[in-house]
Amino acid sequence: MDFHYHSLPNLFEQLGLPREPNFIAHFIDVHSPLPSGQRLADAPFWTPAQATFLREELLGDADWAEVIDELDARLRH
Repeated sequence: MDFHYHSLPNLFEQLGLPREPNFIAHFIDVHSPLPSGQRLADAPFWTPAQATFLREELLGDADWAEVIDELDARLRH
């Protein structure tokens, strides 16, 4: 199986969000910290399509999983 490295800007683009570093930093600042018991995909700021993508990629341990975990960690500081 081929795995591809995806960056945080690539993830934001995949989610239909701006990929610029300033937007990503602002997004993380606005939505941090996530409550300790809340899964990233269940956060209220995602659209249903975004939440589904995050959930499926993590459950399937797909090549997006690593960068999704990175976003999760950054949102929890």
